[in-house]
Amino acid sequence: MSDDKRQDDDKRPERDEREARWTEGPELTSDQARNARQARSEKTPPPPESAEVLRERQRLAQQETLDRWIGGVLAEQRRSRRWKLFFRFFFAALILASLATSFYSLFGDGTREPERRHLGVVTVRGVIDSESPASAERIIEGLNRAWDAPNAAVVVLHIDSPGGSPVQSQRVYHEIMRLREEGDKPIIAVIEDVGASGAYYMAAAADEIIAAPASLVGSIGVIFASFGFEEAIDNLGIERRIYVSGENKGFLDPFSPVAPEDREFWQTVMDTTHGQFIEAVRLGRGDRLVEDEQLFSGLVWSGQQALELGLVDGISSLDALSRDLFGEVRVHDYTPRLDPFERLTRQFGRVAAEWMGVPTGRAPVRYQLP
Repeated sequence: MSDDKRQDDDKRPERDEREARWTEGPELTSDQARNARQARSEKTPPPPESAEVLRERQRLAQQETLDRWIGGVLAEQRRSRRWKLFFRFFFAALILASLATSFYSLFGDGTREPERRHLGVVTVRGVIDSESPASAERIIEGLNRAWDAPNAAVVVLHIDSPGGSPVQSQRVYHEIMRLREEGDKPIIAVIEDVGASGAYYMAAAADEIIAAPASLVGSIGVIFASFGFEEAIDNLGIERRIYVSGENKGFLDPFSPVAPEDREFWQTVMDTTHGQFIEAVRLGRGDRLVEDEQLFSGLVWSGQQALELGLVDGISSLDALSRDLFGEVRVHDYTPRLDPFERLTRQFGRVAAEWMGVPTGRAPVRYQLP
């Protein structure tokens, strides 16, 4: 036997003894082992709960679930009640605001006339339309207020508009012509940034038109804008269904092709409306207009160019006009105040109608810049 093997045999008892200590634990005496067995035998499982205890626990669990459900229902009811109160207060505030603005517009509209002589201003701003702030009804009411005011030395139509509805423009034009024939108070149109198309239609009725050198003036023409989608819906595989009574009722439908006779007819409508515009300008401006074939072509000019063509009578501004007459700026706005609640409901109604595809009654033919 080799020396290495004898050494391994000598070390094995020591290794076995060390492993036994870790795996078998400490050695117990006979009394200790007997006591350990007796303790294990005395540990009996707890007795089963009685049926009454189980029923009580089940009842408590159901009661807890019911309490949680009732708490959730009550919380939801409280949230619903808070939202109801919020909307009630909101609508009440909205009604009170509308009543306040109505009373203010009736009794406190701020149109009390100044004691000194001044310019009675009526503002025409934005697109001319029956549903816009620049409606014929509002402008005519302002014109009559300024006309009837004893201390308003001049009625001024203060214009900053690209035009709009032919009918609304014609109504204001005829009212200014009526006032001109009724008395000797001058009516002057002052063009701010833009006085084009339907806005110039109104201005042509005034005794005098003044504009800034860089103002845009003119655009004496008629426009109708639309789209043609017939090929687009064919490519998408969409079938257009339109039912009319009258063979020409749907001739402006953008999803149908335009027949040559429909195009010719519509052009006669545009030419007729354009002829009314030209006649009104010639009547209002008289021999102040320069004979130029481009004058009624729909072009728009600067204020300086318009002066050379006879479309305006002078280059000036509202403040300069007041200083020329009174030596200082004396202006008073007679334009009726807008009811904010009415304006909001009109805008909301228009947006809702456009969103649902409901016609809003707006005229397709316009005296307006594109």
